[in-house]
Amino acid sequence: MGIRGRRASGWILCGLVGLVLISIFLGIVVGPVTIPLRHVYGAILGSEDSDVSEVHRVIIRQVRLPRVLLGLLVGSALAVSGAAMQGLFRNPLASPYVLGIASGASTGAAVAILFASGSLLFLPLGAFVGATAAVLIVYGLARGRDRRTSIFTLILAGVAVGALFSAVTSFLIYLSSGGEKLSDVLFWIMGGLGRSTWTSLAILTPIAAVGIGGVFFFARDLNALSLGEEGAFHVGVNPTTLYRWLLGLTTLLTAAAVAMAGTIGFIGLVIPHIMRLLIGPDHRRLIPVSALAGGCFLVWSDMAARTVFAPAELPVGVITALLGAPFFLYLLKRKGANL
Repeated sequence: MGIRGRRASGWILCGLVGLVLISIFLGIVVGPVTIPLRHVYGAILGSEDSDVSEVHRVIIRQVRLPRVLLGLLVGSALAVSGAAMQGLFRNPLASPYVLGIASGASTGAAVAILFASGSLLFLPLGAFVGATAAVLIVYGLARGRDRRTSIFTLILAGVAVGALFSAVTSFLIYLSSGGEKLSDVLFWIMGGLGRSTWTSLAILTPIAAVGIGGVFFFARDLNALSLGEEGAFHVGVNPTTLYRWLLGLTTLLTAAAVAMAGTIGFIGLVIPHIMRLLIGPDHRRLIPVSALAGGCFLVWSDMAARTVFAPAELPVGVITALLGAPFFLYLLKRKGANL
């Protein structure tokens, strides 16, 4: 049984805040070019101390700091989406990708790259349109004649629609003429933070703030939903309205994360489940700690991606899959009979 007490949850939250700060500094220091920690302070604080070389200053300010901060936001967005999905479907195997959201977002991003030059304006817009289309199709398929939504049908429809959008993305890759655009599309499929900029960070920050804040706003309703739809209705929660709001918020978060970093799997599946084991199912505590833990997990995965085969860089999606897939299989083996 996990740690349930509020005091223990407070210590875990404080520990994760400290881990975020450590992750930021290590994410800046660690890489193909190792940077002394004292140079990090000087570059971030704006010191023009001659002891900090201009090369290190540029690497810190223009490459690694935005990359680390973007990793924190993307990891947080995916983890919070996963926590919301698992609470919404009352299933520990649910994730932000269960409804084909990521596949739809990847298709939208591919269209933006191939036909709209992949600008920072059209890329997130294309990803969001693709993700929204996937969710609307899945939701429409799962809605019965009595206007009630079957969770089981919703998940099955999500798998089928995700496969359909993945096929469309593969077809777009086949039609591409190769070169830089093909490389960009493949980047989104495999996932990575190597193209992080301050502009992409500025775009994602308000979206992540609205999405994560919105999910946290519905934390009490998610707790009520654990009683079942009828139980939630009797305590004043409308399950249909809750589904719509949370599907919209998770679509927003997942689409924005995919638009900025490509498809990065398993964070939304693994992190919320581990945090639930530690602090319990109360979403008022689960959502904040999942956000912090998800951000740290992606930053550390990114550090591994750019150092394991340095100077070559692995797609960070490969690292998260290598770490997350064994846990998924363990979870499936342990809980499969009860799902």
